[in-house]
Amino acid sequence: MKLQFDANQTYQLDAAAAVTELFDGQPQGTPEYTVIDLGQWDADGLFSGQSRTELGVGNNLLLAPDKLRANTRLVQARNDIEIDDPDTPLEAWELFDSAANAARLCPHFSVEMETGTGKTYVYLRTIFELSRRYGFQKFIIVVPSVAIREGVLKNIEITAEHFRALYNNPPFEYFVYDAKKINRLRQFAISNTLQILVINIDAFRKNFTGAESEEERKKSNVFYRESDRLPGGHSPMEFVQATRPVVIIDEPQSVDSTDRAQEAIRALNPLCTLRYSATHRNPYNLVYRLDPVRAFELRLVKQIVVGSAVADGGANDAFVRVENIDYKTGIKAKLRIHVQTPDGPKENP
Repeated sequence: MKLQFDANQTYQLDAAAAVTELFDGQPQGTPEYTVIDLGQWDADGLFSGQSRTELGVGNNLLLAPDKLRANTRLVQARNDIEIDDPDTPLEAWELFDSAANAARLCPHFSVEMETGTGKTYVYLRTIFELSRRYGFQKFIIVVPSVAIREGVLKNIEITAEHFRALYNNPPFEYFVYDAKKINRLRQFAISNTLQILVINIDAFRKNFTGAESEEERKKSNVFYRESDRLPGGHSPMEFVQATRPVVIIDEPQSVDSTDRAQEAIRALNPLCTLRYSATHRNPYNLVYRLDPVRAFELRLVKQIVVGSAVADGGANDAFVRVENIDYKTGIKAKLRIHVQTPDGPKENP
């Protein structure tokens, strides 16, 4: 059986556009048809959204912060997302970009989509759109567990042909991070084609920074350790950092909910983070919302109704309802019961 995907679902197109239009004004990718080889004219990656270092090819954001913020406010206004003060700076991390040897901001953007509405399809399509429009080629999808990681991989597998047809057969590769195959991260870094790395947070959360003893160095995550299996003895992390990846966080409330997890994601040197969930704990710079009510109105999910039954004339029967139980000092309970009053039985705490 071959699955067919509808490329024209309006709400999915709107969710993808909410992210891609944030970068409006970023120089476009190399034109598909040209008589000039822009490679020799474009040493700085002006038309490709890429920059090059000795460690690899990285994404390159050329938008001024004010332009990025203005784009964000336009997208939020279009999607009816209220902002207290439009002039407030975007929520972002301040990073030191080792590839550029300079400090910069890593903005966060959140997309809220009700479960079962195609969240994974949307962010995969957004990857292809960002690659086509702006030349961004390095993406990392961070997930909270191995089970979700396998689900993402399956989604990429079954939609690969769909996206190839939709985007004129672009070359792209996807893979799972494997500590035993760290050479694959070098290929991720030096390739100038679309690369998608899928990794669960536990695979790179543990880091013994400044480990001194041999035992500590052995316990430290392979991702952060210098390796003679990589050129120059660099660590896998350095190759990833050189790419300035667009980091997509699937279920951020479960991924970066701790300081250590956030530190691990910061260590990737992300260009920006794109956060997708139905239940955001911190909806940083929310740009699109498909909540349960809206999803039901669009008939994307079924309505859930909880019904209750009350016996007519049941006031003559025994009635006790537990309101609260307190275990702090012994066991105490607050109950509500029926009591007889001059006007008949009534509830009374």
